[in-house]
Amino acid sequence: MTLRHVNTRQCAKEAWAKVRQLTKARSKGGPQDPAGITAHVLNSHYAAVSTDSRYRTPPAKQTAPTPCQYVTEIEGFHLLDRLKPTAAGLDNLPAWFLRLGTPVFAAPLALLFNQSISAGIVPQQWKKACVKPLPKIAHPTEPSDCRPISITPILSRLLERRIVRAFIYPAIQTPPHGLNFADQFAFRSTGSTDAALITMLHTISTMLDTQPLSECSP
Repeated sequence: MTLRHVNTRQCAKEAWAKVRQLTKARSKGGPQDPAGITAHVLNSHYAAVSTDSRYRTPPAKQTAPTPCQYVTEIEGFHLLDRLKPTAAGLDNLPAWFLRLGTPVFAAPLALLFNQSISAGIVPQQWKKACVKPLPKIAHPTEPSDCRPISITPILSRLLERRIVRAFIYPAIQTPPHGLNFADQFAFRSTGSTDAALITMLHTISTMLDTQPLSECSP
């Protein structure tokens, strides 16, 4: 056995030893629930921070969309046929089942979407979500250390995607007269909080370089 083979085996052995060391805690019983943070505690915390006591049900929509904004049967077919593996909501309808039954579900799905769009109302079943807490830090000690991830039904997410692409994107790209979305970073494929911070930093730096200090001070 050559020295090169010995070094390779030794490196591989050390690498796997490090992997076992890092995953040792997970291999014995899986992740442990933080002490004192129960489902009831998390539910009470999220309900307290997300409930608006001043919320009022919005009035019913007075206008109706034009027929060209409705979902066609072939569009409903493509929405289901191109559905990627994703988590199911409280309705327990998995992505593979919806994709497998695309030829059967396409027409009823388009009808449901069109009724929701024309009435401006989202079905109550599609508003219910399974909230999964994800730790923000390695060892959470209080409810605020967990980020709530809401898993809505897949059909609800498909409708949201359709609304964003058919209504919100066009409104941002070609806004109505009197509206300016030049500084809009949400709902854009290239938009993010990082892009917003970079733009803000660039604007402030440009003002400091081009304007006298007396004009920049309050």
